[in-house]
Amino acid sequence: MKRTYRIAKYVIYRETLIDRKDMAWSFLGAFLGVGLIGMINHFYLPAKDNLFVLGSFGASAVLIYGHTQSPLAQPRNVLGGHVLSAITGVTLGLLISSPEWEWLAGALAVACSIVVMQMTKTVHPPGGATALLAIAGSERIRDLGYLYVLTPVASGVLLLLLVAFAVNNIPGNRNYPAGGKWW
Repeated sequence: MKRTYRIAKYVIYRETLIDRKDMAWSFLGAFLGVGLIGMINHFYLPAKDNLFVLGSFGASAVLIYGHTQSPLAQPRNVLGGHVLSAITGVTLGLLISSPEWEWLAGALAVACSIVVMQMTKTVHPPGGATALLAIAGSERIRDLGYLYVLTPVASGVLLLLLVAFAVNNIPGNRNYPAGGKWW
């Protein structure tokens, strides 16, 4: 019993250690990645609607800068998950375009995007939000149709990944993608 207690105490201790350098790099990556998208939106795109800034990018930033070794944070999953989910969301938004059925389109977009990501082995949880935004987002986002897939989704994800490749490979204790696997 004492041995089990000591082992449990050690495991809890190890799991709660804080690596301040790792946290600093995570902060820097997220700040630069999301900041770059926000800056492009502010200075180069009309400021009325934060069209280039998607909430799902914040969730992606948590994975690609804060949990770099997760399979869900790898480039194939990030790019494929967002893009395929965006296509799924736009398609369902076009098929079910009636405002009174928006709830159904949103539910189907998220559910179908999960299945599509599972089938293609590109599961990235923020992709579900990207699919939902294609339907529940502003009128301006819905008006984009399939252009939503290219911008803001694909272009924003590529910017996040470029920053992740740079920032996550500077310190010696981090590498991205995990194990040198790009796709």
